[in-house]
Amino acid sequence: MGRYLFRRAIEALFVVFLASIVIFLIIRLIPGDPAVQVAGVDATPEQVEEIRESLGLNRPLLTQYTSWIGGVFQFDFGKSFTKRVPVEDLIRQSFPPTFELAVAAYVFALIVGIPLGISAAIWAGKAPDFLASVFNLFTLGIPNFVLGIILLWVFAVELGWFPVSGRVSITDDPIAAIHRLALPAMSLGAIIGAILARFIRASVSEVLAQDYIRTARAKGLAERIVVMRHALRNAMIPVVTIVALQVGTVMAGAIVVEIVFTRPGFGLLMVDGITGRDYLLVQAMLAILVLIFIAANTAADIAYGFLDPRIRVGGGE
Repeated sequence: MGRYLFRRAIEALFVVFLASIVIFLIIRLIPGDPAVQVAGVDATPEQVEEIRESLGLNRPLLTQYTSWIGGVFQFDFGKSFTKRVPVEDLIRQSFPPTFELAVAAYVFALIVGIPLGISAAIWAGKAPDFLASVFNLFTLGIPNFVLGIILLWVFAVELGWFPVSGRVSITDDPIAAIHRLALPAMSLGAIIGAILARFIRASVSEVLAQDYIRTARAKGLAERIVVMRHALRNAMIPVVTIVALQVGTVMAGAIVVEIVFTRPGFGLLMVDGITGRDYLLVQAMLAILVLIFIAANTAADIAYGFLDPRIRVGGGE
């Protein structure tokens, strides 16, 4: 198991290194000059050049990259071009609301998707299966920001059950925080829940058709024990893959949903960073999102080894 974990850690570090290069280069494809953005439209070419030099933008790309990545290893992301404050301070303020929304969306997705998928597999062709199909067709056919607008209009504007915008910290007032978090979490988590329900239904249906399940039933075991003890563990391996792969979707969707519901977080900060050509800010935010995605997939690889020992013994092939 130790060699299996070590190999996965090395692979994750290599992917992080490649991702850092891509992030650094792709940010520079954004049209516009950060120095011009900071100096203003009335600045002279000399003033723009002075700002470019003070920001380090006139140095070779390799020098800029090594300076940035060296600071990242020391948890120093530099200073924002436009806001003139350390990038880590901005991220420290904006990350908790986004993380809070992502966790709430995942909780909603798991609460809805897992029971819906299991019941659809057990009662295939009956009412639970039909309900799961309707839920999947409705949610998968609507982008999360459109679903957010619909929920906002119906439940906040027309019915007045939820506030239209804003955020309350869960540490300050948990009830008010959940109240304001409910609609964004549902709009973000509904699609993930539908994807989970589809894969869980297919996975559980496949496992329930195996010979050892028929043997367990022939022994007279209760259906609940057959499903929970014998079927679900083997059915969870592909589900773990889906849960890990959707981390990127959740984080990216959270940025869009935050803008729809006017919640402070990564969404508004990312838009400010892109419009302001704030290279260091956008680089740091993308790097954090990539790290979260890679960490989730690495955790999924490790979970495979615990769910099915054949994977870690066979080298994960």
